[in-house]
Amino acid sequence: MKSAKIQMKNCKVTVGQSLQQQQNKKMADVLKNKDEVGHILVQVQDDLRQLKKNLVRLTVQENGEVLDIQALDVAISRTEHGIRRHAEDHLKTINNQFLTLPCIEEPEKKPVPAKLVKWQPPYETIPNARPLRCQIPGPSPGEKHKSAFIMRLLNNPFHPKNKEIVQQNYGIQLPHLHKRAWASVGTQRLVTGSTSSFTAAHEGLPKHLHPKPPPECRDMNAGLLPSAADLSSVQTPVQPKAVHVLQREDSGQSKTDESERASKLEMDVSKDKMAFGRSGTESPASRTIYTPPPSAASASSDNGVLNRGIARLTPLNRQSISVPAAVSKYPFTIAEGQIDPEDPDYCRFKKQYCLYWGAIVEALDQLQRMLLDFAVPLARVCGERLAACVQSGELDWRDSRGRLAHVEKLLSVLENRDEVWDLMCQPGQRYKGIEGHQAAAVRIQTCWRRYSAHTAYLLQLRPKWAAQVIAISLLKHAKLGHLKKSLQASRIRQLENYRIRAESLAANWKHITSAKRTIIHVPSLGYSQHQRLSLRGFDVLQNTQMGRLCDIRDENVEVIYVSPVCLGKDVLQYYTRLLGLQTAIELGDASAPESHCSKRFTVLMPEALEYFPTRNMCLASLLKYSPRTLQRIKNLIQGKQVYMISGVTCIDDLAVADELKVPLLGTEPAVTQLYSTKSGGRRIFSSAGVDMPPGKWDIYTLEQLHEGLARLMTEHMEVQRWLFKIDSEVGGRGTACCDACHLKCRPWAQQEFSRYGPEQWRTSQSQIKESVMIKFLEEVPHLLASYAHPANTSCYATWTCFLEHFLREGGVIEAFPPSDSVTCLTVDLLVEPGGDVCMLSCGDQLRGPSGLEVVGCTVPQTSICPDVLHSICTRVGQACQKRSIMGHISLDLVTFLDPSNLEQQQTSVTNRFAVMCTRLLHTNLSLVYYSTFFLMCKAQGIGYDVKARQGTVFALHDSRDRRSLGMLTISEDLQGALLTFARNLSIIHQEISAPNMQGANNFKDLIKDIEEVLGMTIQNQTTSQEEKEITAAESEHL
Repeated sequence: MKSAKIQMKNCKVTVGQSLQQQQNKKMADVLKNKDEVGHILVQVQDDLRQLKKNLVRLTVQENGEVLDIQALDVAISRTEHGIRRHAEDHLKTINNQFLTLPCIEEPEKKPVPAKLVKWQPPYETIPNARPLRCQIPGPSPGEKHKSAFIMRLLNNPFHPKNKEIVQQNYGIQLPHLHKRAWASVGTQRLVTGSTSSFTAAHEGLPKHLHPKPPPECRDMNAGLLPSAADLSSVQTPVQPKAVHVLQREDSGQSKTDESERASKLEMDVSKDKMAFGRSGTESPASRTIYTPPPSAASASSDNGVLNRGIARLTPLNRQSISVPAAVSKYPFTIAEGQIDPEDPDYCRFKKQYCLYWGAIVEALDQLQRMLLDFAVPLARVCGERLAACVQSGELDWRDSRGRLAHVEKLLSVLENRDEVWDLMCQPGQRYKGIEGHQAAAVRIQTCWRRYSAHTAYLLQLRPKWAAQVIAISLLKHAKLGHLKKSLQASRIRQLENYRIRAESLAANWKHITSAKRTIIHVPSLGYSQHQRLSLRGFDVLQNTQMGRLCDIRDENVEVIYVSPVCLGKDVLQYYTRLLGLQTAIELGDASAPESHCSKRFTVLMPEALEYFPTRNMCLASLLKYSPRTLQRIKNLIQGKQVYMISGVTCIDDLAVADELKVPLLGTEPAVTQLYSTKSGGRRIFSSAGVDMPPGKWDIYTLEQLHEGLARLMTEHMEVQRWLFKIDSEVGGRGTACCDACHLKCRPWAQQEFSRYGPEQWRTSQSQIKESVMIKFLEEVPHLLASYAHPANTSCYATWTCFLEHFLREGGVIEAFPPSDSVTCLTVDLLVEPGGDVCMLSCGDQLRGPSGLEVVGCTVPQTSICPDVLHSICTRVGQACQKRSIMGHISLDLVTFLDPSNLEQQQTSVTNRFAVMCTRLLHTNLSLVYYSTFFLMCKAQGIGYDVKARQGTVFALHDSRDRRSLGMLTISEDLQGALLTFARNLSIIHQEISAPNMQGANNFKDLIKDIEEVLGMTIQNQTTSQEEKEITAAESEHL
């Protein structure tokens, strides 16, 4: 016990001496540097508080008796009172202003009892061997818990225990906030930050620890306010409202900082209670609490003590920084990047914010440096905004995300921010400031060094880049070569499979045609890319072969038709009903039930039509890239005898046939390309021994053209017009003509020809003939350039354009028949795989306005003897078979009256006649739906009579554009069929056209051609009738 008392006495003496020395030292520092006053007072306050806590927890036990340490506590309190008194005296002489201590950070926030009692441990239960608490370094968990609770109460001025704890710990008697008011606001201080309401402060505590409401203030003049303060005109204090928690983004702090951050709240202050001249339109983010400064009389009060009240609360974000709506209370000016230390505004600002002047000085240094660098002549600083930014730490360079962000934060404290920013943004402004010449030199050197380094780097990379380009090119070349080889191998394999399946098809052809079979119709036109791209409506042109569906008239045939266009339900229903009339037509009874033909034909549309809508790809290519359609065809033909029929075959037809594993009834693509041209056709006709017009083929140069034309005109002086045809063109598109009558030496050459006669002229090799050819050769270039013209100017506008394609694609020169009565006919042949030649149809052509393009035909033909036609077709078919040409072939023949004998054999047949056009064009058809179109035709009497087996039938091509369709008129005689066809065209044109909207069409040209044919038919009938009468009269006379 005695040793414990001696120890306590020594502790008292040591503590007293330490406190006295610390007090003297810190008070001397205050006199030396008034800016360090706040820091010293805070340090002394912390030391005293920590010492009192240690003494409260100090336990000394000896022989079961507890030592009383109350005497030491009284000594510490006396020392603390002396410090406050001397500090107040010194501060009164320094700045004559009542100061507020900085914030005391709370270490941790945990719920603790609301009532603080002095803890005395049961000394009987503590063994004597336990060391003293004062010897253990660091605070205990109990101390942390108690300190956190005390700091939470200190941060909440509305808590009922707040004044009591402040008075106990700091000896300061605080007044009630709701009764405080001040009459003057001249030197008020702006304190920003978040405060918590009474409810939020104890929301996390248990119910039994909830503090009571704050008691009434007993002494308004105790502690914080001096007795001389004027409280006569006090306004209504700030009232708490609903709060919301503001979370900071800094996640690197300790758990204690996180608990402190979560407890900070932002108080919503109503507009009508914002005192001290604040604007009523201020946003909640910038609401503040104003603390008025003390009066001068408080400095002389004997009972005045150092303010240790609640510290400032740091804003959590930029939005919480208070920016006055009107004029700043502490503004000062920075002129030419310098601050005048004698400026009254600056001195007043420095006096107001002296507690954290060190941080403000650092911010001002950065601001001055920036203004000097950019030679800003005048900058007006908002003191409150600068202080708020310094408090929040936003002007810390280490926390900024870049120099631009830091500059923006510095500019945010200026009242003339926009003017300063505009000046700083001017080009070259940085180099007008301090050390501007050096900065400009550094910038120039930097740019030049960067340019030099970059140039050297590019030069160094050039070999590497070249090596990469070479390597990539070689790799691409290797891959492309590999791809070409694989494609070539694939095409060779497909060709071999085609030949194998063609041999099998030829061997079993008779059996296949007599049994049930499935025909896959792919109406593909394998033209060259130039042809396909130049043809408008190429997909509809391919679909003009919808008549292939009529193969189901054979009950053993099923048809799978692949359509190159999208067909709607209306078109499919039309063909279903049309083909269902087969039974009714055969019986001549319209009431007969429809045949179930819809089960024997299927129309498929490749899905690639959606992928390549504008590429003008042939149907075989579209089908090749349509795996779902190919798979469906495989499912439909499984276990059946099948073969495939194409149009103009190409390599993709072989690929589709090989994918489906079916034989192709057609010719190899290479053979097709060779003999489907004009020159190839003349080779076949020549080998078949068929008479041909005089001409020359395989012309690819201008010299061949001039020399060939001159020789042909010399050999055939009777020919007046010569035709030039491009090999690859179809439908009369690539045809041009030139009349020989424009030659200047033509009359002289005609005289020489008349002197020798036709037969002798052709067989003789006289010098006159050679001289005529030389004269023609000299004039041919001028003749072609001046008088040759394309027949169809929509494809080739001028002779120059036509000649360019003619020489590039190749072509022929051909004589136009020297007669006014010329008839062209078309014959469709089938060269069967077994070797037989079958003529499927024949008809006389209906020509367009140029006389060289086909627009329709009349069936059957009446211009040539059927036996002669059959003989010609047989010979041509056999010639094609020798050249491995197989499948469907179309021949164009010409008949005319021979001028030498004016004889043309005619035959009389007893059959029905038909006029057919596969492509009637009219742009106004797209304005009418098919249902409306058929109703219109029905109202005008356009239709087919099943009982009479005559009338009109239409062929629909597509459901989208609807600009073209086919029409077939059937009658008992040719004249009736022509009249019906012309009448239908006239009616349809009148119904779908208006006077101001005629539309582009070929109806009028067809009507004119039909009128000419009708005139010739009537003339032929009259001549035939006269010949019959003369013959009958001669017979009677004999």
